[in-house]
Amino acid sequence: MPDQDLLIRAATRQGGEAAAGRALPANLEAEAAFLGAVLIDNRVLEELSVPLRAEHFFAPIHARIFDRVAVQLDKQMVVTPVTLKPYFEGDEAMAEMGGTAYLAQLTADGQGLLAPRELAQQIYDLALLRELVSVGRELVEGALDTSEEVEPMRQIERAEASLYRVAEGASGESEAATFRGATNKALEMIETAINSGGHVSGKTTGLTSVNEKVGGLHDSDLIILAGRPGMGKTSLATNIAFNCADRLLRDQRDGIEKSVGAPVAFFSLEMSSDQLATRILAEQAKISSEALRMGKISRDDFQQLSYASQRLAELPLYIDDTPALTIGALRTRARRLKRRYDIGLIVVDYLQLLQGSGRAQDNRVNEISEISRGLKTLAKELGVPVIALSQLSRAVEQRDDKRPMLSDLRESGSIEQDADMVWFVYREDYYIASREPKLPAGDSDVKAQEAHDTWRQEMERVYGLAELIVAKQRHGSTGKVRLRFEPKITRFSDLAEGEYQGGYD
Repeated sequence: MPDQDLLIRAATRQGGEAAAGRALPANLEAEAAFLGAVLIDNRVLEELSVPLRAEHFFAPIHARIFDRVAVQLDKQMVVTPVTLKPYFEGDEAMAEMGGTAYLAQLTADGQGLLAPRELAQQIYDLALLRELVSVGRELVEGALDTSEEVEPMRQIERAEASLYRVAEGASGESEAATFRGATNKALEMIETAINSGGHVSGKTTGLTSVNEKVGGLHDSDLIILAGRPGMGKTSLATNIAFNCADRLLRDQRDGIEKSVGAPVAFFSLEMSSDQLATRILAEQAKISSEALRMGKISRDDFQQLSYASQRLAELPLYIDDTPALTIGALRTRARRLKRRYDIGLIVVDYLQLLQGSGRAQDNRVNEISEISRGLKTLAKELGVPVIALSQLSRAVEQRDDKRPMLSDLRESGSIEQDADMVWFVYREDYYIASREPKLPAGDSDVKAQEAHDTWRQEMERVYGLAELIVAKQRHGSTGKVRLRFEPKITRFSDLAEGEYQGGYD
């Protein structure tokens, strides 16, 4: 077995000592035994249950050996002490261990072949413990240093972010992905799109026409869903959240492993959790949400409602209705939900109700910029799509054409800049309804009657129809998607094929 004293001295120079003079947790014998097993039988690496990487080894020489082994195996080459020898002849640490003969020493007794998976697991676990030591040391140093700032909540948020990275098995710093890894991930997305029928490469919205336009909700994307009050932003976001969670539930029941659905986290800063639940129940039971709130439903309606609630009891939709959240607190809560439930979609209702850090609150534009950047960072950090609802400025109301534009995004151009997609909800019937002329008391005013008839015809043409305007899309083209909206049950759905194509442009 290799000289452990030499390894310990080399590793100590590289990794340092833990606090209070205690050595960092490591098992150099386990590292040597595992590497010996790999050099004897390269197939050992194919059967690991943990994502072992070079940085998980404590001894620097072991890390370099493992890295070289991985590179050679990636080239479909057989790796043995003999084939590794040329790469380490000039290595100073290898020279301290007696030269390249150290590679042969690793395979001398073959003990690692008895339990290679257990050895790999221990190496991985000890690496996470060392990462925890590093996080704890930084936390202590930050808490003791009050020379620049005294913001314990920010330090807690940073600590939770670091702990999340450790829990995910990440190292202290993210590394650049190889092009091979990036292309493999892209091919997986394309395969998912093919398997779903050719139009969903991410999470489903539950709306076929929207999926066909944007390809679903892509991981790491920030989607801004904006509109004026009354357009149905929250309704559409709730519909998408339900559809995504319900798709996962149905696929699990049908035994489908790769689902385009996912558990959903819904951060509702405007409505309470019971209000959102009422909306979803009303939609599924097809009962007016207003009638539900007022208790104006029949016994049959109540039975239908009860059936819907039982069917949705296992729905993987998690609602956080904590008011006045900061962007830091929201990210912390999202990380917890990711660890606990493996959420695959986040919805925030709505962006302007979030708060930034204390430093940015004196300037609302800067604060909104900080929030939008924070949401985009969250999407990338957790690898999930984030839908953030946003208000529009009143400039829309001053134009004859009320359809929103990117310039209408309220308070900050950074929202448009940070977003991967920007969607606008527009319902023409909302504006036409507000222009209803007064109906004359009798039949004496013919012109007023004609005006009202004209208005009624126009209202019939657009009633219950909505547009989802895709104003920005990094992955594809912009344009409009026509949808049906049922205001009584606050539900968006696809139009029937060919429905209203001639009268709604």
